[in-house]
Parts: sequence; structure tokens; C-alpha cells
Amino acid sequence: MNASARKQNMSDFIPFVQELLDGWGSVSARRMFGGHGLYHEGLMFAIVMNNHLYLKADDINRPDFEALCLTPFTFPMKGREVALSYWSAPDAIFDEPTEAVHWARSAWEAAARGHLAKAQARERAKARLKTRPAPARTLG
Repeated sequence: MNASARKQNMSDFIPFVQELLDGWGSVSARRMFGGHGLYHEGLMFAIVMNNHLYLKADDINRPDFEALCLTPFTFPMKGREVALSYWSAPDAIFDEPTEAVHWARSAWEAAARGHLAKAQARERAKARLKTRPAPARTLG
């Protein structure tokens, strides 16, 4: 992240990121766990923690983050570091709105794939429950 973006406080940083993404569409922010979640069309595609932007990654777009030696968001839990599927945004997006939109769209698509996979898993679980035989009843 460039120096001017790092120096902004959280109340300035969120609108700064939203403005970067104006060319893509509406981005809303909601407070969560000491930071903010960024949403587009109802899906959370990014988080902001300590004035640092992290974008949603999955098996499809994670290699793009890895190629730039970017790192996932981590936090301590029960004596160990836990990594989330949100990775540091590349510095280039803060200087180039076209890059910002490209990376945000990639993160949003990862969020959409994850949302679809969860919905499909719920449907499969419901179908399994419906096909189970009812437990035998005993009289008596």
C-alpha cells in the first residue's frame, strides 16, 4: 500500500477504497471484528483491518496473490496463527483504478464461487436427510 493510503485513518481509508472502485459499482462497508467487510451486490469480497485491504482468494485466484508474494490475513487464536481466505491487496491498486477494479472483481468472483459452493453443499445435505429411512418405531 502506498504511504498516503497507509497514513489515512479508518474513517478516511474506507471511502478512499470505495472511490477507487467507483468504476466497478457500489461498494458498501460494514463493521466487523475490529475492521470492516466490503460488499458488492450482497457478497463480501474484501476486509479492511488496521488500514490494510485484504481481498477474497480461492483456488482459482490465489496464484495471482502468490505470484506477487502477497500474504493472507492472519490472526492469533488459541496460541496459533489462523489464516483466512483474504489476501493482501497489491500496492498497484492504490495508484491505478483499473487495477483496483480488476482485483476487486477477481475477489468478488471468488466470493461468488464460495457462496455457490456453500449453497450447493446445503442442498446436498437436505437431499441426504430426505432420503434417509425413518427410524423404526417400537410399540410398547
